[in-house]
Amino acid sequence: MTTILVADDHPLFREALRGAVVRVIPHAQLHEAENAQGLYAMADAHPDADLLLLDLNMPGTQGFSALVHLRGLHPQLPVVMVSAREEPAVIRRALDHGAMGFIPKSSNAEALGIALRHVLDGDRWVPEIAGGAPDTPPDEHEVAARVRELTPQQFRVLQMLGSGKLNKQIGYELGVSEATIKAHMSAILRKLGASNRTQAVLLAGKLAIDPDAAVPVDEERG
Repeated sequence: MTTILVADDHPLFREALRGAVVRVIPHAQLHEAENAQGLYAMADAHPDADLLLLDLNMPGTQGFSALVHLRGLHPQLPVVMVSAREEPAVIRRALDHGAMGFIPKSSNAEALGIALRHVLDGDRWVPEIAGGAPDTPPDEHEVAARVRELTPQQFRVLQMLGSGKLNKQIGYELGVSEATIKAHMSAILRKLGASNRTQAVLLAGKLAIDPDAAVPVDEERG
């Protein structure tokens, strides 16, 4: 049985994706997630799924970081990004970071079905508007390679650090001690090649949809 994973925080769009999947594969087994925690748990529970439809703006994720992380953990899982962001450069970056395709949220039901058929047949699906977009910069590819080396827990810590949380807050939310978070931070800095928390956030920020919007953290508050 074909297994399709859907990760999107908007119930109405999840419903639209369900409808598109059912039209293409009437008896597909569907699983859904509405946030980052649910996304990673779903991917871990169904690593051999035939396809993951992933919203680019999932709550708890930052830009292309979730795509990069999942491609590192489950390289055999085909991922298609879905997003309201339809700039050619955004589409190109998603494909360069390992997505099998990109479906704009403005697509109608017929276009969704065509895209799904292509990807499930093993082909990439690239919207025409992406033609001519520049390749992703080499330094962004380097950051992506380093992020893929992080363990799931280290990746969660980095994501929470990027949202401005303190070590104490991160430890509380993850149910571990502050000392454990500090140990994770040391490993994160080493793997990213960063000298401090601010540099780690700025490096990870290269995977944001709008990289220039990355906000440095306060070292004194860590």
